[in-house]
Amino acid sequence: MNGRGKPAGDKARADCAARAGGVAGRALRRDAERNRQRILDAAADVFTECGLEATLDDVARRAGVGVGTVYRRFPDKASLADAMFEERIDTLVHIAEQAQHEPDPWTALVSFLERAAEMLTADRGLRQIFMFAAQGHDHVGYARDRMRPVVAFLVERAQAAGQVRGDLAATDVPIIEFMLGSISEYAREVRPAIWRRYLALMLDALRPARDGVGPLPEPELTPDEMVRVLHSNPVGRRLTRKPHAAPAQDG
Repeated sequence: MNGRGKPAGDKARADCAARAGGVAGRALRRDAERNRQRILDAAADVFTECGLEATLDDVARRAGVGVGTVYRRFPDKASLADAMFEERIDTLVHIAEQAQHEPDPWTALVSFLERAAEMLTADRGLRQIFMFAAQGHDHVGYARDRMRPVVAFLVERAQAAGQVRGDLAATDVPIIEFMLGSISEYAREVRPAIWRRYLALMLDALRPARDGVGPLPEPELTPDEMVRVLHSNPVGRRLTRKPHAAPAQDG
């Protein structure tokens, strides 16, 4: 008997059951988190390939889980986009924090701009996810509160070192990234890496003064490539006139 009049064996069995229940609960939580991450990873792949036209059924097939599993975690595409939005913002914050370890302020800022652009241009659906999820005020606040301090640190550090023009603002940086993403989307089927040329042009423009200009990593589009870009981009495809069928001849 223990001090409370209960058999010691009963207490031991109760403790064992509680521990077993705790272990089982943790295992279920780990399984649920693995499924959630699997869904998010699959959604990233599907949205990269198909954009936001993809459905939750498409995501479930790619994740290898039942459609019900997806809908239990994400009842609609908006909630899935919300989760992906926050995950991508956290990734961008991590990239910026890594860049802060660069000893040279200019290299740190360039490193962030380039790696963020690589992320944005490689993921076809990412820019759409940002635009879609950012319509909610909560998400705008989340992005602002998470991103602004780390980006402002990179900008202000480079400005303090005299390496960046003094009128560059932290809010200019995401606009630059979206410009690069738009360029990549526009020319994806012709020259997907052309955004690097325009990043180099922008970097030269960020310098307060310079003796010369940096080399451009991509050649300019040829006239033929420009025509192909105009015909192949999504806006151009939507605006392309379809040929009218010839009227049927009488008789």
